[in-house]
Parts: sequence; C-alpha cells; structure tokens
Amino acid sequence: MLPGVDGSRGSSGAVEAQRVVILSGLSGAGKTAATKLFEDLGYTCVDNLPGELLPELAELVAGDPERFARVAIVLDVRAGDAPGAFAAMRGALESHHIEPRVIFLEARDEVLIRRFSETRHRHPLGDQRGIASSIAEERRLLDPVREEADVVLDTSDLSLRQLRERLFAQLGDESGPDRLAVQLISFGFKFGVPLEADLVFDVRFMHNPYYVEELRQLSGLTEVVRRFVLDQPLAGRFLAFLEEFLDLTVPAYLEEGKTRLTIAIGCTGGYHRSIVVAEELAAWLRERDFGPVSVFHRELDRG
Repeated sequence: MLPGVDGSRGSSGAVEAQRVVILSGLSGAGKTAATKLFEDLGYTCVDNLPGELLPELAELVAGDPERFARVAIVLDVRAGDAPGAFAAMRGALESHHIEPRVIFLEARDEVLIRRFSETRHRHPLGDQRGIASSIAEERRLLDPVREEADVVLDTSDLSLRQLRERLFAQLGDESGPDRLAVQLISFGFKFGVPLEADLVFDVRFMHNPYYVEELRQLSGLTEVVRRFVLDQPLAGRFLAFLEEFLDLTVPAYLEEGKTRLTIAIGCTGGYHRSIVVAEELAAWLRERDFGPVSVFHRELDRG
C-alpha cells in the first residue's frame, strides 16, 4: 500500500495544487539520497514500482489530490522499459491535468564506479561485462528520459547539503502565469559548466582577486572582494548589460510559458568574481520582482 500524506490546505481551506516529481537518473547518482530529501518535505515517495503499474499509480494520485498533494516517483532502468514506462506515466498524469516536474540525476563514470566500489552494491544491469559496461548501457537506455527532463543535475561533486540546496531550489514556490522563478549558479569553468543552465555568462574578463595575496583566501561573499570586483569599470557595464538583457528577455520567456530560468555565472575557480556578480544580479532581480530568486554558489566549499 502506498504511504499517505496529510492534505495540504491553504488558509482559505482550499486544497493546494498537486506537486508531482518524476525522479530518474543513473544508478549511483544519488536518487536514494534525493528520495529521502523529498520525504523530509512531506512527499509521498514511490520507488521501484513495476512499469506496468505506473499508469494505475497516476490514476490513484489524480483521484485523491488531497491525500497525494506531493508525490515523488522514482523511475529508472529497474522499471524494465524505462522510456516506455516514463512516457506512460507522464501521459497518464497529463491526461488528468497534472504536469510532473522531471528531475534527472547523473554523474561522471569514474565517480559512479567509485561509489559502487565503496558501497559494494550491485549495479541493476550488472553482469560479467563489468561495471563500466553496465553504466554505458544504462546511459543509453535512459537517454530518452534524460532528453525529456526539466532539470539535469550532475551530482559528481555535490555534497549531500549541496544536493539538498539544489533540489530545494528547484522545488521552490510555484510560479504563477506572470512569474518566473530564477535560480542563479556561480561556478568555476575549470570544474565544468552546470548542465542545467539555460543561460551561461563568463566573467573571466574581470581582474581576478586570486592574484591579490590578501584576497586569495576570501570568497566573493566578503565585502573586500566584492568591492575589488565591483570597482572595476567593466563590472558595472557588464551588470548593466545583464539587467538590460533580462529586462528584454524575461517578459518574452513568460509569454512563451516558461516558469523557471537557471542562469550560470562562471569565472575560473568559481570563488571570487562569479560569486560577486551572481549576488549583485540576484539583488537586482529581487528588486524587479519577476518571481522567487535563489542563489547557489557551487564551488564555495572548495575554498
């Protein structure tokens, strides 16, 4: 039997809109940890249900929106025909006017191999070919699901806390028809570009505080580094450009029905310039009140 959750009601007593997440991804990429995080948020979590039963689950969820106000469904290669099961599940939900949010977790091959080695868990596709071949086959099988995902998260370098922050940012307040939820990510190019970014901006043209000895160990969240970056004439011009660009594009995104926008700001190490610019842009976005704004500094813990 599926576990139930308390009905989610607003102050007026009306049942809030259902939130349904389909969580997919590679084995070892963090789906178990993510499921526990969803449980902490009061989601009913369903994992490893046979693909043939997924349409029935959709009927159950749609038929009792108060009991199943928040649902997270884990769907991966264990379902058998994962793309077919995913299409059936999504189609069944959408036929009941429920638009699921699809989150796909992945990681680099060497990270997945290390995680399986450390936990000694068997890969669901494991055979005599070895773990690397199993991972390659799983990527191939799940590629159609990944292509349909709303969010793709690479968990290779994320701690549990960072994974929580990223998921919580994606599950923030639902945007209305005239609201756009914006997530800003500062990052270092030498560690890779965030896969989920809709827009990527490079601030490596600015003078780097890393080469100022007294600033090297300080992050972009400190006032002295902030002033070093913002006092550069190019910084002000670049921020003015970003503000003009977003003033132009955000209304267009809304007209096209987009409700979420992920903007990545990158510098070399992701510790100084990108953090400063992301924080400044977040402050401006909050003043413009396009919608809820969240900020994630991916490389902050590396410092």
